[in-house]
Amino acid sequence: MKMKQFFLLAGASILATNALFAQNICISTPNTSLVLKAQKGGELKYLYYGNKLSETDFENIEQAGNCNHNAYPVYGMNCPGEVALSVKHADGNMSTQMSVVDVDTYKDEQTTVTSIKLKDNVYPFYVDVYYKAYSDVDMIETWTEISHTEKKPVLLTQYSSAYLPIRRGNVWLSHLYGSWANEGQLAQEPLEPGMTVIKNKDGVRNSHTSHSEVMFSLDGKPQENKGRVIGAALCYTGNYKLRIDTDDSDYHQFYAGINEENSSYSLDKKEVFKTPTLAITYSNEGLSGVSRNFHKWGRTYKLAHGDKERDILLNSWEGVYFDINQKGMDQMMEDISSMGGELFVMDDGWFGDKYPRNNDTSSLGDWVVDEKKLPEGIDGLIRDAKKHGIKFGIWIEPEMANTTSELYEKHPEWIIKSPQREPVLGRGGTQVVLDLANPEVQNFAFDIVDNLMTKYPEIAYIKWDANMAIMNHGSNYLTKDNQSHMYIEYHKGFEKVCQRIREKYPDLVIQACASGGGRANYGYLPYFDEFWVSDNTDALQRVYMQWGTSYFFPAIAMASHISAAPNHQTFRTIPLKYRIDVAMSGRLGMEIQPKNMTDEEKDLCRKAIADYKKIRPVVQFGNIYRLISPYDKLGVASLMYISDVKDKAVFYWWKTEHFVNQHLPRVTMAGLDPEKKYKVMELNRIDNVPLEFEGKVFRGAYLMANGLEIPYNHKVDYHKQNDYSSRVLYLEEVK
Repeated sequence: MKMKQFFLLAGASILATNALFAQNICISTPNTSLVLKAQKGGELKYLYYGNKLSETDFENIEQAGNCNHNAYPVYGMNCPGEVALSVKHADGNMSTQMSVVDVDTYKDEQTTVTSIKLKDNVYPFYVDVYYKAYSDVDMIETWTEISHTEKKPVLLTQYSSAYLPIRRGNVWLSHLYGSWANEGQLAQEPLEPGMTVIKNKDGVRNSHTSHSEVMFSLDGKPQENKGRVIGAALCYTGNYKLRIDTDDSDYHQFYAGINEENSSYSLDKKEVFKTPTLAITYSNEGLSGVSRNFHKWGRTYKLAHGDKERDILLNSWEGVYFDINQKGMDQMMEDISSMGGELFVMDDGWFGDKYPRNNDTSSLGDWVVDEKKLPEGIDGLIRDAKKHGIKFGIWIEPEMANTTSELYEKHPEWIIKSPQREPVLGRGGTQVVLDLANPEVQNFAFDIVDNLMTKYPEIAYIKWDANMAIMNHGSNYLTKDNQSHMYIEYHKGFEKVCQRIREKYPDLVIQACASGGGRANYGYLPYFDEFWVSDNTDALQRVYMQWGTSYFFPAIAMASHISAAPNHQTFRTIPLKYRIDVAMSGRLGMEIQPKNMTDEEKDLCRKAIADYKKIRPVVQFGNIYRLISPYDKLGVASLMYISDVKDKAVFYWWKTEHFVNQHLPRVTMAGLDPEKKYKVMELNRIDNVPLEFEGKVFRGAYLMANGLEIPYNHKVDYHKQNDYSSRVLYLEEVK
């Protein structure tokens, strides 16, 4: 077959068909190519990843001086280096040597999957390496499936999903770190000799202290809208480890997979161990270009209901905390309805019979309505929601229990706990984690949702929380020989529960909350519509947290709420206008007690909600262009979302510090059509007079070259002046 023929034939994935000799595989998306050498009987080699190759470039790629590293390094025959896989065979042999046996490819409407079967040269031990390329977005997913037919189990001691060599030079790493109430913080640093390790060992949640997503800027210090960047995201709900080994070679060695610490896996004969997917992407358009790829792929292929607009909601938590009652819920529903909201969510504190849930020390696991608080039950709440013309949602925490609960009294063996030891307790001094490796516990967790939805099918939204890490190593369900499987089996069980829920309730909207932002990961998002970015609702700190989170996750998935002042976490007093403008850059909601708001504040929120409904399609489905980072400490942060056809855009500008005689940079826009004309309108205006450019028309070329001069402060009455200012501009094409 001629080369030109097979470029046309394979489409998204181009595969040379000479199975007897050397064959190069070109795995392609619309704008990128990944090239492997798969010589039958030889090692699988990585050759290239970057801009899409022409036919000529592909033919000569081996002679261009490219990588030629083992594409899935294994331990035992080149011991000094880091590896993706290490095993111990039953005879004690700890070496592995894999060769290509076969290559296969299959297509569907949007993807092409290439599989390369590797076999150990001595043992009947196999690794199938998979690459899934998308035809409509620049994303490649890769993973492995490990199996064997040896007589006795093989012990897997390291089992990464993938390996990617990155040519040394002035390469910078961008990644996210943080803690509770401070998630999604951005770190950027040059890669230096030595080992960089990003890992999680929480057991239940995996994005508080670090994230399993990274970006590599290949042309020096990261820039938002220019430069070559590789992005990678490990899609897994459990513990992970990312390793970047800058050794004495010309390459940074990047490995990503499940964290193997205390998790060696005994693989039985014919059992298949599938590693989590690593999604990789490449862009010439800087960090924001990689973000746009992640966002489009996430909305289209990963996020539950990624094509449906999200409702504007009021959550009861910061408004009343555990003080749930029928009258109070009705009042909050009436208030959010009057401001144009579409959904009310009743948070923690609604359940418990023998042990009423009045604080965080009891009742988890006892998912029955507290009839003293809610004498008319959930039926009464749904009735009231209907009365006010809005939807109703509810909070649950299915994976957890309290030792003060009827569930724990009945099933103490269901918790994760070390044998012969008292459990280490979590939140409230009584919280424990249920053992989802146990099918009985999986059934219990599924039944929590199933019972609610069967009895109250009009529930439209569930907030699923997870407020504790695994603090105890021990499963009463797993055998004594397989205790090291605990973390892996927990998340297999978790996924089984989620799959059952989605199969039975495909239209239900579910938020992933985990002590705030503990579950921002593409491993969760096929089962969840969004995640709670952080328990910290302080608008200024949210600018930083949501900025970092936006590197990998689209606005439609980022729950962002207007909350009270002073803020309940930082005690900072931020004006309502600024709080609104920050919340409107994600999935808009409210986390406040409306009865404590003035009529003027409610009116401002009412107008903001109406405006958000107008811009919602652009924010939730548009393409992000980050303009000035708050982490650059220039006193301002700015970004924008632009529709696919570039006829509408939303521009955000937040001042992050305030000084007399300060000088802020003028922000130039990006991503607009240079030939189109855009009318500029300010949203959420509080100034006594409009901005000078209000209603004026500018070409996209001008806005991208010059931007607009944003006043540093708001022109308001003297008694309303403060040290914060922010702007939201709506740009709409005029013919």
